[in-house]
Amino acid sequence: MSTLNSAVSVAASALSAERTRIEVAVSNLANAESTRGADGKPYRRRDVVLTSDALASFDDTLGRASAVGVKVAAITEDTAAARRRYDPSHPDADGEGYVELPNVNPAEEMVDMVGASRAYQANLTAINLIRDLVAKSLELGRA
Repeated sequence: MSTLNSAVSVAASALSAERTRIEVAVSNLANAESTRGADGKPYRRRDVVLTSDALASFDDTLGRASAVGVKVAAITEDTAAARRRYDPSHPDADGEGYVELPNVNPAEEMVDMVGASRAYQANLTAINLIRDLVAKSLELGRA
């Protein structure tokens, strides 16, 4: 695998991982007020766990992977306690009038989404830069 192909593969792996982070943040935001899921309990916030992913290209002189991408290792549920809000008129209120709400903080989800979006844009820019470098190299080869 050429060095430029490795670089594109690394950036592409990051695009996939960041897309997953955005999807999970959107899911968390969409369910921020979901008091009852299929199991009868409030929605649980989800987190994306990323891990490095050594690509097939190896640097023989250094004996290590020359291009290391990223992949989603898991999507886990946050174990933080559910929020409680006093609303005795809510159908899911307990005997004391409290409703258990998802452990989702909308501000935190927005920050995660903006961070993932910027990382996605940065990796897309890297791929476009590599494409431009290849195009310029081909132009030089024709001259």
